[in-house]
Amino acid sequence: MTLDKPNQDLKRDLLGIASDLKWSAVELMRIAERLSLAGNEADAQAVLKMCTVLHADEDRLTGYADEVKAGRIVRSKA
Repeated sequence: MTLDKPNQDLKRDLLGIASDLKWSAVELMRIAERLSLAGNEADAQAVLKMCTVLHADEDRLTGYADEVKAGRIVRSKA
């Protein structure tokens, strides 16, 4: 299915934000590792929980982008 410009933009935005969330989670995992190595396990675990949330949100946005591509989610023209 060919997408019109507003829906192409929506799909691109969703995938871009999902990518940003993935990058953020990776960086937070590095921080969590350093916290753990420094003996701050409680904060390391809290950061890892944040990573879990970010990964779930990334998956959800990627799914929305797939729905846009399939035409199940459509951005109306303003």
